[in-house]
Amino acid sequence: MQFDSDLAAIRFGCGLSPRVAAPASVTEMLTRLQGPDEMARRFPIASLEEASATVPEYRRLNRQRRQAEDAAAQSEAEQAFKALRRKNVQDRLRWHGQRLLRQVNTSDGLRERLTLFWADHFTAQGKSPATRMLAAPYAESVIRPHLTGRFEEMLIAAVTSPLMLHYLDQNRSTGPGSPAAKQRKGRDGLNENLAREVLELHTLGVDGPYSQTDVRELAELFTGLGLTRGNQFAFRPRMAEPGAETVLGQSYGGGRPRLEQVLDALRDLARHPATARHIGWKLAVHFTADEPDPDLVEQLAARYQSTDGDLLAVYQALLEHPAAWAPKLANVKPPFDYVASACRALGLDEDQIAGLRPGQQRRLFLTPLTPMGQRWGFSNGPDGWPEEDSAWITPAALAARLRWALAAPRQLTEPLPDPRQFAATALGHFADARVQFAAGAAETRAEAIGLVLSAPAFQRR
Repeated sequence: MQFDSDLAAIRFGCGLSPRVAAPASVTEMLTRLQGPDEMARRFPIASLEEASATVPEYRRLNRQRRQAEDAAAQSEAEQAFKALRRKNVQDRLRWHGQRLLRQVNTSDGLRERLTLFWADHFTAQGKSPATRMLAAPYAESVIRPHLTGRFEEMLIAAVTSPLMLHYLDQNRSTGPGSPAAKQRKGRDGLNENLAREVLELHTLGVDGPYSQTDVRELAELFTGLGLTRGNQFAFRPRMAEPGAETVLGQSYGGGRPRLEQVLDALRDLARHPATARHIGWKLAVHFTADEPDPDLVEQLAARYQSTDGDLLAVYQALLEHPAAWAPKLANVKPPFDYVASACRALGLDEDQIAGLRPGQQRRLFLTPLTPMGQRWGFSNGPDGWPEEDSAWITPAALAARLRWALAAPRQLTEPLPDPRQFAATALGHFADARVQFAAGAAETRAEAIGLVLSAPAFQRR
């Protein structure tokens, strides 16, 4: 393996920066990843429990304004409801800004990249106005604490997360033979969404060794997983299907508590060889190429299996494989990563981002992501954002990137840096002759900076 500091910052981190040194070694990258979460301390985001506390209040105020008996009461309720809705919108914008600040300022870029990767792997998002701002707190509570633990720990945290249970309609799933169903209180019946996504997306993979029978049996095993009225996790025995369930030939039932049986099934799925290969393949695709080196995938899967899904060991295997350090920049940065790496390359400090007014933050950082193809916090489905480069390289998306690259930098920092120096800062030794020529030939600094940020070399990692 030939370690490359510039490549480490671009491929496994958040990009090069004039203010933050690039990693000096794989050992340094792994050591930082295991150390204190400095960015979470500096740029805090509410926990899922804290953020979810507004959900019942939102529903209460919404109900109150609809049921008000006179004009005065309706006006008061309407004002309170609008104030909470406005706060939720502001919180979502602020948390997006905190994530951006983390990527711009971190010397532990691998942690930020892994947070985004796993939050996408375990996609969960609010489907109602009361829950639409919960994606960032979900990642903060469910994903970030488990980045270097065993995969099964993150899997359990995600599957039992209130946001996941809400997103995949598990809260309404009722065992056909449960007490709730017999008393006609479980009118929604059995819902297979969570079970299907756990098998197809989270563990074994779409081509994994499971059948529709396994999906149904796992769905029956999951009955009882639900939410309190306060939008917190709860296990509700009256909703649970009685008796044992068989998933991939393994029976779950008997004398132990039902929730423990659910957790046993999740641990077994996490340790399955198909899961090892699925996770290894996804990591290899995300960090190297749409068609990764087969030996890299095999090494990641083997390390996963030999360590029972120790994620830190898997990351080490990734960073130690020669294919991970192939010099060609292959993968296209998704829009958020693209904007964040541009801000990082410009050397923006905390005040230049956090000091913007909310409207400016939305206009410069959040709104532009949608025409680039990534409506932040709302992917198209439970499979998350696409990894294929072709999903991001469309005429409309490229035009949106170019518009942002030409307009945003001059609104974010003055004076703009020297274009040739900026090319070297943003790309290191990947600033080839074409990039340097474009930087030097442009008529204005703003155009030169925009051309560097629009160059294929900067848009890839």
